[in-house]
Amino acid sequence: MNQSRLIRYAVIAIAALIVIGQTFYVVDQRQQAIVTRFGDPVRVVNALGDAGHPGLKVKIPFIENVIQFDRRNQAFEASEEEIIAGNQERLVVDAFVRYRITNPLRFYTALRNEQTAADRLERLVISSLRQTLGTAPSEDIVSKRRSELTRQIAADMQRRVVASRMGVRILDVRIRRADLPSANEAAVFERMKTARLQEAAEIRAIGQQQRQQIVADATKQGETIRGEGDAERAKVFASSFGRDPQFAAFYRSMQAYEASMGKGDTTMVLSPDSEFFKYFERGPGAR
Repeated sequence: MNQSRLIRYAVIAIAALIVIGQTFYVVDQRQQAIVTRFGDPVRVVNALGDAGHPGLKVKIPFIENVIQFDRRNQAFEASEEEIIAGNQERLVVDAFVRYRITNPLRFYTALRNEQTAADRLERLVISSLRQTLGTAPSEDIVSKRRSELTRQIAADMQRRVVASRMGVRILDVRIRRADLPSANEAAVFERMKTARLQEAAEIRAIGQQQRQQIVADATKQGETIRGEGDAERAKVFASSFGRDPQFAAFYRSMQAYEASMGKGDTTMVLSPDSEFFKYFERGPGAR
């Protein structure tokens, strides 16, 4: 009798534990939950954007079930895909996507679980990669406009998930790798090298033109200043010579002596009584 009573109590205790387990559940602060009744969602617990009510919760046992989703940012890596760039070059690209579940009810209705979400989002990111990168040349994808293009891809993905009512928000998209297929690398790199050399030659030519213009302007300015100086010098000399004609004649003769005999190797054939040598004979006072 005692043994059957113990068995009965044990069965009751086990049944009670099962009922309690089916009645109470815990929602972590990092989670948000959907409560379903016969498969249909009836309420959301601790949804992102709400004040948040994590902790111990109650549901109808055996009738209601709980499905929990992460409130935190989630990420996945899309498999590498070969795309054709705007200049018809083939590139092997793979991307990294970060997203967050912002509406768990829509998320559950459209996707059911996070694995399905990753599969759908991967198809979307591949489509966005093809559409966005298909209008850009390979040089821009590899280096020049990579950041700008990834922002465009993220914006395009966000428009797509909103239109699909998936209940998620795209936080970021990054192109992790954008490489040329090995068969195309040599030709593309050679073309890029040629383009850089042409660009360098154009910059060098522009610099040479600017140098020539600067030198020409400086020469013109120097000649102008020199001319103004010569004119001022002539004006001063004329003013000085006008005051003392005898000194002026002497000074001009000294200049002529310097110009003709300054180097010391000049041979001159002149008459001894030539006016050219008058200052040699009579000095500065000669007339």
